[in-house]
Amino acid sequence: MDKTKIGLFGGTFNPVHQGHIKAAECVQQKFCLDKVLFIPSNIPPHKNIDAVALPEHRSNMVKLAIADFPRFEFCSVEMEVRGRSYSIYTLKKIKRMFPDKDVFFILGMDAFSEIDTWKDYEKVLQQCCFIVISRPGFRLSDAREGIGGKYEGSICDVSGVQIGRDYKFIPGKIFLFPINALDVASTEIRKRIREGASWGGMVSERVEYYIKENRLYQ
Repeated sequence: MDKTKIGLFGGTFNPVHQGHIKAAECVQQKFCLDKVLFIPSNIPPHKNIDAVALPEHRSNMVKLAIADFPRFEFCSVEMEVRGRSYSIYTLKKIKRMFPDKDVFFILGMDAFSEIDTWKDYEKVLQQCCFIVISRPGFRLSDAREGIGGKYEGSICDVSGVQIGRDYKFIPGKIFLFPINALDVASTEIRKRIREGASWGGMVSERVEYYIKENRLYQ
């Protein structure tokens, strides 16, 4: 029997936008993931927390954004942490929640380019597979030279590979997956809101209403 495949899609989600949803859809379909967990961070270690909406607001927006996607689930594992969120601790908790499951970390090339700044990143890489997706402004091919080329032998480009339910995954593999990424960024959304510029369509209608109703990012 095939193992259940769980994708971990973490981030600040400040706010969650259509680019996040599109990316998760592409990955879920390509890798035949049974579910994708959206995991908002509590206090992200690489962000200026002054510009980050309260955890409950970001959680509520994620729940609204994924409500119509049966394979997407909200996961509060990092929201339950007091202090900063670290992937190594999140992974340990997820593995306890979903024992004997294939676990995949989903992240953009922008985040992967900084992976050597993560706490115990080698241990994270050893315990699961990574799916690195393209991001506007970043070259996916640069992943091979990342961290001094240390993981070049573990990297696999799956752009032309058919992945079915019987595909065997080995922890430690890093899959490069080019997608037609939407050129949307949370930073740009917040900027447009502050400046009173148009930002409709960059987030779902439910999230747009929530932001306006709670007067976020103003």
